[in-house]
Amino acid sequence: MTEIINLRVRPDIAGTENLLRKECARQLSIATERIVKIDITKRSIDARQRRVMINLCLRVHIDKIDNVLVDTDKIKYCDVTSAKQVIVVGAGPAGLFAALELIELGLKPIILERGKDVDSRRADMVAINRNGTVDPDSNYCFGEGGAGAYSDGKLYTRSKKRGPVDKVLQILHQHGAQADILVDAHPHIGTDRLPSVIKAIRNTILQHGGEVHFSTKVIALLICDGKTVGVEDANGKKWDGPVILATGHSARDVYHFLTENNVELQAKGIAVGVRLEHPQHLIDKLQYHSAEGRGKFLPPAEYSMLTRIDGRAVYSFCMCPGGYIIPAASAPGQLVVNGMSPANRGTQWANSGMVVEVLPEDIPDTEGENNALKMMRFQEEIETTFFRESGHTQKAPAQRMTDFVMARKSESLPRSSYPPGLISSHIDLLLPRPIAYRLQEAFKVFNTKQPGFLTDSAILVGDETRTSSPVRIPRDSTTFEHIGISGLYPCGEGAGYAGGIVSAAIDGIMCARAVSKAISD
Repeated sequence: MTEIINLRVRPDIAGTENLLRKECARQLSIATERIVKIDITKRSIDARQRRVMINLCLRVHIDKIDNVLVDTDKIKYCDVTSAKQVIVVGAGPAGLFAALELIELGLKPIILERGKDVDSRRADMVAINRNGTVDPDSNYCFGEGGAGAYSDGKLYTRSKKRGPVDKVLQILHQHGAQADILVDAHPHIGTDRLPSVIKAIRNTILQHGGEVHFSTKVIALLICDGKTVGVEDANGKKWDGPVILATGHSARDVYHFLTENNVELQAKGIAVGVRLEHPQHLIDKLQYHSAEGRGKFLPPAEYSMLTRIDGRAVYSFCMCPGGYIIPAASAPGQLVVNGMSPANRGTQWANSGMVVEVLPEDIPDTEGENNALKMMRFQEEIETTFFRESGHTQKAPAQRMTDFVMARKSESLPRSSYPPGLISSHIDLLLPRPIAYRLQEAFKVFNTKQPGFLTDSAILVGDETRTSSPVRIPRDSTTFEHIGISGLYPCGEGAGYAGGIVSAAIDGIMCARAVSKAISD
């Protein structure tokens, strides 16, 4: 038989099978020898108090192993080779999960991706790291898997009310992600493992009759009598069908050709700032309340920071324990950074985005300009400023955290994970003053909440501007179609409806369901 129990135990008990077995036996008032297997179904770390504890939900098999883990949730896909086709623009999480859902619903996805396949992208990212060369169609943002493919693979989301989180995690596991993502409160695949999962998803799409076309850049919508009937690519080829537009938050050329097609767009709030990098052992000490750090049984520590300064939120974003800072420009002439972690989160550094909320009303309209794109122009101005400061390279301006707060240039910089290298700079002057000031004040607040967080061993690396899309493509909340043009389904981060791998995947699923309903009606 099996029993489901919840335990709150020390990390050493959670991480040692014999100790965990004894604790389960004590909880169930049975002999330890009767427990033949323990399945962890949920796991989370509670480090709010000085004594760190692990919360576990367990399935305990007593006397014999019950076959209760039959893979009933594994999704079956049908052949859609001859089915009606739907154009999916973009092969990021939104596009890939939209394609899988379309197949499940009996429709044929045609994925058009401007970048290269997930393996071929590697050489282009090496070129960014080593010599600062940015391919505008193949980089950390563009290509199979989208920005998430080489930006950590974190799967934590607050989108549970908006769609099927468990289905997304199950699909990722079905395509090779480790089983821990079904268990952990903050699931994580890892930058080194995610590409193989993405390739497995592509193979599922191809094996069941879908199509995936790389190096196929969409440059225009085909609109007839107010209805989207397809797209045109850069080679002049036309692709017919309703369109799920899942191009990601950095495809700025898409926003331009949409405005040229009189597709309504809206300026959307964003957040901008820097990457903040600490030694991982320091974050372990602070978060786990121990001079020894995390010890043997705890993972590299994470943190989450939030405050408000002068009416705007200042917060940590995309925290990467045991990770790297990476160059994330998507075109020449830009400098942008992001963060990622391998599966083992094994580096000596911890980094996160430290960003300030910027709302459309904070940025003045410009006469004679399309002000739906003003937030995007604001991003571009910051990225260009940092690029100039770098000497027109991908070396990133950097400043010690304490020096930033004191508004002084750092005389020296500690070692960093950022591959192209750093340049000591006045980030407090490079950032727009409202952003710099709020970060300076927020760091003081964060240090009162967690003494030791504000330290000269931490550095700011700039700039971080791509936290979310600067544009929203308005759509009907029920049909998911653009409010002015039928047959066009704005989707995912690039359309302003998601913020991460899981929420983008959910939005892809929901858009695919909306397309299917529209076709069947």
